Amino acid sequence: MLALQRLLPAASILSSPEQLKPYECDGLSVYRQLPAVVVLPDQLQQVQAILRLCHDSQIPVVARGAGTGLAAGAMPLKDSLVLSLAKFNQILNIDTNNRVAVVQPGVRNLAISEAVAHLGLYYAPDPSSQIACTIAGNVAENSGGVHCLKYGLTVHNVLGLKMLGMDGELIELGGAALDSPGYDLLALMHGSEGLLGVIMEVTVKLLPKPSMAQVVLAAFDDIEKAAQAVGDIIAAGIVPAGLEMMDKLAIQAAEAFIHAGYPTDAEAILLCEIDGTEKGVADYICAVEQVLKEAGAVNIKTSRNEAERLQFWAGRKAAFPAVGRLAPDYYCMDGTIPKAALPQVLRQIAAWSADYKLPVANVFHAGDGNMHPLILYDANKAGELQRTEAFGKKILALCVEVGGSITGEHGVGLEKLDSMCVQFGSGELQQFFAVKDAFDPERLLNPGKAVPSLHRCAELGRMHVHNGALPHPELERF
Repeated sequence: MLALQRLLPAASILSSPEQLKPYECDGLSVYRQLPAVVVLPDQLQQVQAILRLCHDSQIPVVARGAGTGLAAGAMPLKDSLVLSLAKFNQILNIDTNNRVAVVQPGVRNLAISEAVAHLGLYYAPDPSSQIACTIAGNVAENSGGVHCLKYGLTVHNVLGLKMLGMDGELIELGGAALDSPGYDLLALMHGSEGLLGVIMEVTVKLLPKPSMAQVVLAAFDDIEKAAQAVGDIIAAGIVPAGLEMMDKLAIQAAEAFIHAGYPTDAEAILLCEIDGTEKGVADYICAVEQVLKEAGAVNIKTSRNEAERLQFWAGRKAAFPAVGRLAPDYYCMDGTIPKAALPQVLRQIAAWSADYKLPVANVFHAGDGNMHPLILYDANKAGELQRTEAFGKKILALCVEVGGSITGEHGVGLEKLDSMCVQFGSGELQQFFAVKDAFDPERLLNPGKAVPSLHRCAELGRMHVHNGALPHPELERF
């Protein structure tokens, strides 16, 4: 503590239980752990000095942004230092000629678009938490959003990074140009979950605002018809700006919360946005409406103005907090599947929901197969959390079985360590650790996250053999 006091003002060091409490978890509050200390530097040199101190003293470091993650990726270790980057919240440069912005790691996602709106520009990735989540956190998780189908994930919209290694060395990756020589380490940092370095500066692409955008809201009396319609739209050669799906429980929750104009008697809705020129939008809207009619939509409504378009999206973006009103707790899953498997996966989730006696509200980035089943439960009821976690792990195993992945944008963190053992073999996991060791050989940056130990997977494998099902693991302590 004395060494930290030589590096930072007293107000930038938090160590009492009351001060540490807000940092004990991220958005997945089931897993909690108080750190040893939290620091809030506001200068690059301070961060470098802190990392060097922790490196020399072998103290684990967990970098933290806004704490909106949903996989316990920012949960501290008992003896760790939490490095908060909240004070690094400035937009450093806006280059309209090259359509790029240089921002500090604690800048909120939405703040970038707000800062360049008067220039007719915006930053495309728009996760539902964009009002609060930070750009460095978006890089760490390779976040998506409702418009990622057309405009890509964070990795497709970042041109350069400045990051610090665990030893405080400053590393620059990429830049304002479209490409740079050497290995593509810029892409490697996206989805690295704080295991490889501490992001200190991000150069993002800015896009011109489309001259027009409209949303088609289609209601279905059968959720599998809605799921099939997703594939039909893509098969028709249409690339929407966004293509989202919600089931009945999610629709009803969102409508009660936001009053977006959703039909609460529908079994599912699709939200399909087309953007571009006025003529192009009009043509594609007609094509989308025709596909949806042929797919069995019972009601189709197209936004008539910008206010109505934003209202349609408001319900989808508020789906998570809206569903939170339906039960004392919910568990937000995150998996990705081939679009063709969507009807099959939905059928199986419904069957398991009945078996486990746990309701599920389904929300999807349907266009790219990223699904977010929200399992409703009550943690105060004995055994219900364990049943919920077991249910969630079966969903993730199913995603792998149909050719998908255990995560799309929330990351692995602590939550999906066992599911990593389902998706990857020992050779692949060893390669992940080799990459980690190339950047952080002492494994002090966010240790115990994202990549499970081979011993953990071996134990899980033995339990598979004996029990024939995924077990409920105890939270692995580091």
